[in-house]
Amino acid sequence: MIPEIETQSPEEIKNYQEQKLQDLLPYLAKNSKFYAEMFRVHKIDIRSIKTLEDLQQIPLTAKTDLQTRTRDFVCVDTNKIIDYNTTSGTLGDPVTFVSTEKDLQRLAYNEHISLSCSDGSADDIFQLMVTIDRRFMAGIAYYLGLRKMGAGMVRVGPGNPQLQFDTISRINPTALITVPSFLIKLIEFAEAHGIDYNASSVKKAICIGEPIRNTDFSLNTLGRKIVEKWDIELYSTYASTEMAAAFNDCSYKQGGHHHPEMIIVEFLDEHNKPVSANQAGELVITTLGVEGMPLLRFKTGDICYHFNQACKCGRNTIRLGPVIGRKEQMIKYKGTTLYPSALYDILNDVDFVENYFVEVFTGILGTDEILIKVGCKSMNDTHEKILKDHFRAKLRVAPQILMMSPEQISKLQFPGMSRKPLTFADKRESYNFNTI
Repeated sequence: MIPEIETQSPEEIKNYQEQKLQDLLPYLAKNSKFYAEMFRVHKIDIRSIKTLEDLQQIPLTAKTDLQTRTRDFVCVDTNKIIDYNTTSGTLGDPVTFVSTEKDLQRLAYNEHISLSCSDGSADDIFQLMVTIDRRFMAGIAYYLGLRKMGAGMVRVGPGNPQLQFDTISRINPTALITVPSFLIKLIEFAEAHGIDYNASSVKKAICIGEPIRNTDFSLNTLGRKIVEKWDIELYSTYASTEMAAAFNDCSYKQGGHHHPEMIIVEFLDEHNKPVSANQAGELVITTLGVEGMPLLRFKTGDICYHFNQACKCGRNTIRLGPVIGRKEQMIKYKGTTLYPSALYDILNDVDFVENYFVEVFTGILGTDEILIKVGCKSMNDTHEKILKDHFRAKLRVAPQILMMSPEQISKLQFPGMSRKPLTFADKRESYNFNTI
């Protein structure tokens, strides 16, 4: 299923979005306390905003705006709200989002066309290895989208490899929706228990939450480790609670496809100026068709490349490259600028590393310092040196390494009510290394 708008020319897509913008701006001016105040304070005449380029006259919305003024973004009365969910809170306090019946229908449509983009169909049975509770939007989105598609589904939730394989043997699902690093855990469990996972019904996996590709779309270390063992197709997806939309790989796996009927996208540099397709930029989104909490020029904090060429699949929409990193997580370490993903890629390539947790803190000289806590079942005096040699070879710098048990790392990765594994903690300016 390819929506007609996604196969039209770039000019037609742009005209379509500019028409939708004319619906959004008056709606915000009337119903959003936050945006009505923004237009008034900055003396913005919304009637003058006619084109996508005109959006640059409007100030950007930051995550801190959502965190400090959540209620001012709500555009509907309480009796119209059907569902409440929150962001993960990875980089600060979680933000509560509200959805109306119309918003949930929009969410179902988004996942329907996104999973269809990733070669999903009504003939598939999807095994959901994600939580549908704990105020998590993604879980309910997949559920609603698969219902709309007419596909079968079995809601197993995260973790518990034994239950996952028992379900695979009982239900014969053709597709998984999961965090890709969990696929490695499933492979390890299967090999330890004599399960022939390559003989199973599973043919593909929709990978969420972690990148499986490099910026040239080749599989990164995590992606390669999966397909070297398990003969399945891997599809990337990028989504967020804030945009209530997704960018999914198609069959050609050359980036996640933009759905222009769902959001307007911009890519900005550190000075908030547009970047070209050959430059990395921060993704900024404007939601279309959202009733409960629409957003205008929201800075996602995610840095990525984008591509404008038509895809062989027939879509003419923008394609989103793998997220390089989050703007807030950029590390300047001993003269090298990097993102946590560069560290993850090296760690995922070392066989004795079971799991890990990266901490960044401010050193005594006021500079960024990195401590990587590594989970390893069999401690070896040479492991730390091997790891540092890997880092020097790939990044030219070697962070501090602390060897721990996998169980200790797991406790760091799943604190409290965490809905997904955490691998990064930013403790700059408040971190005391002596407490380790």
